[in-house]
Amino acid sequence: MFTITKNDINSILRDYRINAECSSLTELQRYYYEREDPESKQVRVIVRVDLVDGRSLVVRFKNEDDAPQDVIEAQSRFAVLLYEHGIDTPEIYDAEGLYARCYTINGYDVIVTVERFEEGEIQLVDPETAMEIGKLLARMHNIAEEGDIHVNSKVLFDPLTENDLFSFETFIAYKDKLLAIDHDLYLDIVHKHNWLISHIQPFNNNPRYAVQGDFSVCNLYRTQSGKIGVFDFNRCGDSNLFFDAVMQAIFVARLMDYPEELAGHQEERILSAFLNGYQQIRPFTSEQKEVYRYLYTLVNAFWGADLVWSNQSLTSALENADDISTHRWMKEIYRRESECLDIAFLK
Repeated sequence: MFTITKNDINSILRDYRINAECSSLTELQRYYYEREDPESKQVRVIVRVDLVDGRSLVVRFKNEDDAPQDVIEAQSRFAVLLYEHGIDTPEIYDAEGLYARCYTINGYDVIVTVERFEEGEIQLVDPETAMEIGKLLARMHNIAEEGDIHVNSKVLFDPLTENDLFSFETFIAYKDKLLAIDHDLYLDIVHKHNWLISHIQPFNNNPRYAVQGDFSVCNLYRTQSGKIGVFDFNRCGDSNLFFDAVMQAIFVARLMDYPEELAGHQEERILSAFLNGYQQIRPFTSEQKEVYRYLYTLVNAFWGADLVWSNQSLTSALENADDISTHRWMKEIYRRESECLDIAFLK
């Protein structure tokens, strides 16, 4: 297993022209590749490094197939560019002009980046905060488009590929079982899906630009001056900016924490606030407002939590041979698909 010591950290800090030594280090995140393959040399480890002079840093160690050095360097340079254009992002340190530097540590080849640690992680989102986040994303999109910035990497939330929010691919993976339960309903669901995709597909021809790619609960923070900042460009890539706006809005509206007074209405309120904030900075076109209903319907119908993640998911019902629950899910998916034309852009 990949391990890191204070001596390793101090050696890296010297390369990045940081003179203070490490007083302590705390692991913030680790992906255990060796659980699936004991011989794996892939690494994803993030540590907080506290220095003797009181400063704190985040040092990231990566060796992953989809994140070569040139991609990590491009992600870091995009973050620096955003900072230079007024977006709050942590200071990223360079070593001889490179933000991403290769090391061999304890038998592992890794790519290292070093940045300032930021307090103030945003976990709870109210409508006012959602509107601020929407404005932040719009400003970032404008910077990327105006500068013609690209990272040449994939993103988590591309609605026309397998993604981390919804999954039609999971549904059709169980084709034979679903056909056996209700042949006609399965075909109706697939037909509706294809109809929805046909309205979204033309937007895939639009140019793609660099995006941060993951406005999740751990990646936004409130600065001491009260502004919202963004860190963790680990999933930064190139995306259709309209797709990114909608998918990030849905993420923020569904997968964060919310005030109790919004219970039962949080998605409607947060989604509306986010999109309103976004379009104050970067107005949506009439075509985008029209296609929104099809994209939102697609996400809602095949929402990952309902299909895979929860204990009461469609996948769980299928694996437990619970035909009644499976059929109930099929009918629910079709119901959600059929709501499409009733969905307004902003409620």
